[in-house]
Amino acid sequence: MHKATQLRKLIDQGKIVVAPGVFDALGARIVERAGFQAVSITGNGVSAALLGKPDVGLLTMTEIVEQGHRIASAVDIPVVADADTGYGSALNVIRTVQEFEAAGIAGIAIEDQEAPKRCGHMAGARRLISTEEMVGKLEAAIWARKDPDFIIMARTDAAKTEGLEAAIKRGRAYADAGADIINVHTTGGREPLKAIGEGLNMPLKVNMDEAGEASLVPLGELEAMGYRLATYPGTLRYTVVWAAMKALAELKASGSTNSARDRMVSFQEYNEILGLPAIQQLDDRFVHRG
Repeated sequence: MHKATQLRKLIDQGKIVVAPGVFDALGARIVERAGFQAVSITGNGVSAALLGKPDVGLLTMTEIVEQGHRIASAVDIPVVADADTGYGSALNVIRTVQEFEAAGIAGIAIEDQEAPKRCGHMAGARRLISTEEMVGKLEAAIWARKDPDFIIMARTDAAKTEGLEAAIKRGRAYADAGADIINVHTTGGREPLKAIGEGLNMPLKVNMDEAGEASLVPLGELEAMGYRLATYPGTLRYTVVWAAMKALAELKASGSTNSARDRMVSFQEYNEILGLPAIQQLDDRFVHRG
């Protein structure tokens, strides 16, 4: 079964699908090993991993597609990706969809910010394109996909700029344009999320970054509100950065990693995550025969 079809079937079941966010193939393998049914690629994380820069629209489409291909190739579960603004006009969106689909991604999210975009959790209002221009981008995206199961997600950042009611209105327009899932981005908690669910009668996506209050709302409540995809873009990167800083501080202070080893995986477990046993079997079968 194609991964896009696999993801669509999961969403159509009516249960919320949890997709932790990753920025590399190792993270994706960890998510899969933990038993999750899907994984999401965080543009913020990829910007940090590849450029060491914040999420302010510096990544190119080529860079994130290449990273997406590596991630999708490393796991058997479906992968969704952050495609920022689609990297240009509706014509650029056509190529964006084609490239992500060819890379093995199951679906992408396109947002209605002007370029260069900024992370939705950063302070300040957002500059948005018109609803009409975004509708054109979504129609182009739907036209461009080869696999009808490839998920097109539409995100609006209008809540900060135009208010929640206007953001929900944009969400309706994006749904009418054919988007499969709508993400009305809000840093608020239960009440705005409930209003979004009541205002949009279709599958919804929620960003569960720990920088926002949405991450405090239980998944069961979100599912009842109509949310079908919950991404956790910050969980891995915040955890990894904290753990790395802690271990390095201890090494710097003591000249040893002894006190940090209880917070490390073993060399054996590390290689198991990377699939070394399976590779060794292939080596025995095809290289060192007999």
